[in-house]
Amino acid sequence: MTSPLILVNLKTYREGTGNRAHMIAQAAQIVAQESGVTIGIAPGYIDLHPLCHHFSIPVYAQHVDGCEPGANTGHITVDAIKAAGAAGSLINHSERRLTLAEIEASVRGLQAHKLISVICSNNETTSAGAAALVPDYVAIEPPELIGSGVSVSKANPEIIKKSVAAVHAVSPKVKVLTGAGIQTGECVKIAVDLGTDGVLLASGVVKSKEPAAVLRDLVSKL
Repeated sequence: MTSPLILVNLKTYREGTGNRAHMIAQAAQIVAQESGVTIGIAPGYIDLHPLCHHFSIPVYAQHVDGCEPGANTGHITVDAIKAAGAAGSLINHSERRLTLAEIEASVRGLQAHKLISVICSNNETTSAGAAALVPDYVAIEPPELIGSGVSVSKANPEIIKKSVAAVHAVSPKVKVLTGAGIQTGECVKIAVDLGTDGVLLASGVVKSKEPAAVLRDLVSKL
């Protein structure tokens, strides 16, 4: 049985940039080694390369474009994040929505470079649509609960069950993460018990004064 994935999105929080990004990455690596649970982080682009090369945990980009290298000013190519050492990328986060064509291009680019794709969705219908592209993960995040401190695992477990069923009906090999308001080890356990393969979270870890303590709690019931 593979370990659940705890994926921490550092977003552009001040608490998740520069030295703090390194501190969170170090905490994640220590807790991953202690627990045997896979913990990954998704830092901003400035921190992507140094974190990839200083730590052994999987490091993800927060977004990637499906365009080829060339005259694409301001875009982030798959070639670039692979060269930086990234394990993969989030796609279509609620704070960086894409068109269906853009999502597909990003997934295909990651697949061509053998990098991990994590498509974010907001309900069972969009989760099923995302699964049709056969990414590695679909991450379900009801937008109204993101950053709310109210865990989707407790507030809306039904959307998790329905989304897992919808994804697996389309492609059984696609793994499912759940996000939005994940705070504690109990939230993570509920999510896994409902059929997901881990969680995607941000502020609960990033804004904590003791991220290692939060991460230890998150993996405590697995």
